[in-house]
Amino acid sequence: QVQLAESGGGLVQAGGSLRLSCAASGGTFSRYGMGWFRQAPGKEREFVSAISWTGLYTYYADSVKGRFTISRDNAKNTVYLQMNRLKPEDTAVYYCAATSRAWSVVVAEYTYWGQGTQVTVSS
Repeated sequence: QVQLAESGGGLVQAGGSLRLSCAASGGTFSRYGMGWFRQAPGKEREFVSAISWTGLYTYYADSVKGRFTISRDNAKNTVYLQMNRLKPEDTAVYYCAATSRAWSVVVAEYTYWGQGTQVTVSS
């Protein structure tokens, strides 16, 4: 059983930056592919970014490519999402999740989820 806890959300002006962190406990972190997803009010949860077990491979939604960077520190059991040049449309609750697959963009393929952290980008 893996527990995930996100932090780092908040209110930021358009063009600003935030760094989200997700701390994992209760499992062997390096055996899980990790992903970030987000859900805006009235919308379905959507894929943002994923990183493979060792961090060698990373994947991004087209909407965030070039602005967001995912990384992980297996020694600290933590995955990060650096978000730059934020836009109002990035406003959502951001969730980190763990999958036993090397990586995935599919919500249903993630087994463990954090409670989410709110990111609000003002225009």
